[in-house]
Amino acid sequence: MTELLYGSHAPVFKVDGDVKHELGRDVIHLEIEETTDGLRTCAVRCVNLGPKEGKESQQMLYLDGTFVDFGKKLEVTIGPSDDERIVFNGPVSGLEHRLTAGGAPEVVLFAEDALMKLRMTRRSKTYQNKTDAQIAQAIASEHGLTADADASGPSYDVVQQWNQSDLAFLRARASLIQAELWADDDTLKFKSRGSRSGTTLTLVAGNELMRVRVRADLAHQRTKVKVSGYDAQARDVIDEEAGSDAISSEADGWRTGPDILQNAFGDRPSYRVREAPLTTDEARQWAKAEMLRRARAFVHVEGLAFGQPDMVVGSKLELQRVGAPFEGDGYYVTRIRHTFERRNGHLTHFEAERPHLKAAG
Repeated sequence: MTELLYGSHAPVFKVDGDVKHELGRDVIHLEIEETTDGLRTCAVRCVNLGPKEGKESQQMLYLDGTFVDFGKKLEVTIGPSDDERIVFNGPVSGLEHRLTAGGAPEVVLFAEDALMKLRMTRRSKTYQNKTDAQIAQAIASEHGLTADADASGPSYDVVQQWNQSDLAFLRARASLIQAELWADDDTLKFKSRGSRSGTTLTLVAGNELMRVRVRADLAHQRTKVKVSGYDAQARDVIDEEAGSDAISSEADGWRTGPDILQNAFGDRPSYRVREAPLTTDEARQWAKAEMLRRARAFVHVEGLAFGQPDMVVGSKLELQRVGAPFEGDGYYVTRIRHTFERRNGHLTHFEAERPHLKAAG
């Protein structure tokens, strides 16, 4: 029996837990996107014309709230029937109607995951004697969400949120210590990269991988990051730095961006000046976080693959047939976009990064 190497599997839609076959029948284009900043979004474009019970002629289906409406939870599943995966779950927040002369009317449904609650809440607030993970827990509680916070970082005497949305504020806190933010149903996740679990996938250029662009770039690499300040309590200058050893545990002994930069162009330090640390511990951890951010992005990948429902932000990738320095594992997915169209089926667009190059040969 001959088996297909690839199959195109149409998405299945649920609204408030009920399967809506009409959406699966009428979908023209589906797009689901997420990054390490959090807030997964979904857009579903459908033909807005079809049969309706009790009506002889075709009717507009998706404007009267019968099938879907604002605030109702939209769930999207995609993949083969024996290995499907939920790729989106969140409330409908937008509705668009498109009319074109000579064409069927179309409706676009927009939805966001549970982090929408944080995006729509703006406030000024003071947090005392808390770590960033504890701040995330407090914000999650404000929105009736469960918190799963596991991010290393200093404890601060005072942190102030000034007229920011809760989402923007948490994103800024996460960036400061190189944590990542996302929602899993009604659980807010705030974790260091090493604490984030993800699937492991192998993609081969010319097989699963339809198109790929891989680049190693020294433009934003630095040999070290320095953070300075003043500790008023200790009455002493703060002067901390992080070097290439910050990324060595993630490089598996291969050549990192900071090491290559040092060998090719000499010492190139960076100074983190936008934040003012008040303790040595703050400065030390901020310097390390900035060094990690730069070094992890040394090798950057943009790829297009046949539908990979198991790929999520945080997935670990092994790439094959992409050129000797770029071969192998160690890639971390930072952005993903699942799309579906009747003609092209399910495609997965992704970006990933890795802190090292492998030796030629």
